[in-house]
Amino acid sequence: MRWFHLIIVILFAVVTLIFALQNLEIVTMSFLNFSVRMPVAILTIVVYVLGAVTGGSLYALLRKSIEASRSLAD
Repeated sequence: MRWFHLIIVILFAVVTLIFALQNLEIVTMSFLNFSVRMPVAILTIVVYVLGAVTGGSLYALLRKSIEASRSLAD
């Protein structure tokens, strides 16, 4: 099952990279009063990495919390 998950992650990363490389136009991104202009490729990669980091951190936090609650129940 681990290999299956690894293949899915690699496929998603490759598809994201292909998308980023095919969309090199400059776009303006605005959030609150902050505005930045950058290529869609860079924006896509930044959002992908942020999602991976936050998703991995959340998964680790939840896993640790479940393990701690199980050890208290024993």
